[in-house]
Amino acid sequence: MNTSDDTPLGLDDDCPHTPEPRRRMALTFDAFHERHHGLWLRYARTQVGLRAGAEAVVDATCSHLLHNWPHALAQESVSAYAWSVLKERIQDWLDEHGREPALAETASFDAVCRGRLLPELRDEFEVLESGMSLYSAITRLPERQHDIIVLRYVLGCTDEEVAEHLGTVRATVRSQARQAKRKLAARMNLRGGEKAGER
Repeated sequence: MNTSDDTPLGLDDDCPHTPEPRRRMALTFDAFHERHHGLWLRYARTQVGLRAGAEAVVDATCSHLLHNWPHALAQESVSAYAWSVLKERIQDWLDEHGREPALAETASFDAVCRGRLLPELRDEFEVLESGMSLYSAITRLPERQHDIIVLRYVLGCTDEEVAEHLGTVRATVRSQARQAKRKLAARMNLRGGEKAGER
């Protein structure tokens, strides 16, 4: 998302009205946008179920960030702030369209198309008769654990990538993933629940 010198960046109070500061701000936004846009789009699709809906959600997220970029840069973690904006825009879209999160349907369909069903979790949990039941269980996890499991296992991100996008550290990602897998194993009454939580 390229910006021009006349694109609003919320700089009225924070920067002089000269092209160079605006250009620098636009460049930092463009770099951040390029780094995160693809994953945001993939994540949004798991939640809204439609490519067009996901694009609308991410466009709204990027628009908000662009117009509030100085505020975003002032946050303790720009990535965590941006992720919270993305989650708000997803919820706005779901509310506006009277829909529930579509993870169970979207992820199950994608897994069938790829010919696999979360092999990492399947191996650790020893059995997965139904992808829908697993993905439905994921939707009932606490928000942070849900996001980590979706990013890590549904979208295939590394711990480092998850930590970067959520504005946290790898140790937190691993700890939250272990807790989430224990909960999933217990909810699905699968053998090896303790083993699944060890990784």
